[in-house]
Amino acid sequence: QVRLVEAGGGSVQTGGSLRLSCKVSAHETFNNGAMAWFRQAPGKEREGVASIRTRSGSTRYLDSVEGRFTISQDYAKTTLSLQMNDLKPEDTAMYYCALWTGADWWPLNPEKYNYWGQGTQVTVSS
Repeated sequence: QVRLVEAGGGSVQTGGSLRLSCKVSAHETFNNGAMAWFRQAPGKEREGVASIRTRSGSTRYLDSVEGRFTISQDYAKTTLSLQMNDLKPEDTAMYYCALWTGADWWPLNPEKYNYWGQGTQVTVSS
C-alpha cells in the first residue's frame, strides 16, 4: 500500500514563500517513474505544476511557475518538496502530491499518476 501525505500549506501575502513537503510511505522503493505537484483552484481543472523523474532527477515546470518554484526529492526518494517563492494570488489552490510508478514519463499530465495525496491548501492574498 502506498500513502502520500502533504504538509506545509498555508496563507501568505503576495511575494511570500512557502515550502510544501510530501512524505511517501510504501513497502517498496520506486526507482522508476516520477513524482509531481499538481494544483486545483475552485472551478478549474487540476493542472500540473512541477514534476521530477525519480531516477534521473530531471524536472519539468508549468510555464507560469518556472523560476519561482523548485521541485526536489531527498536521496531516499521518500520525501518530495516544492519550494515556492514570489507567490502570486493566482497560485492560490489546493496542492496535491502525486506518484507515478511506471517506466514512461508524462510530467504534468494528471492522468499519468497512479497515487495521490489528500492535498494541502495554499492561499496567496494581494
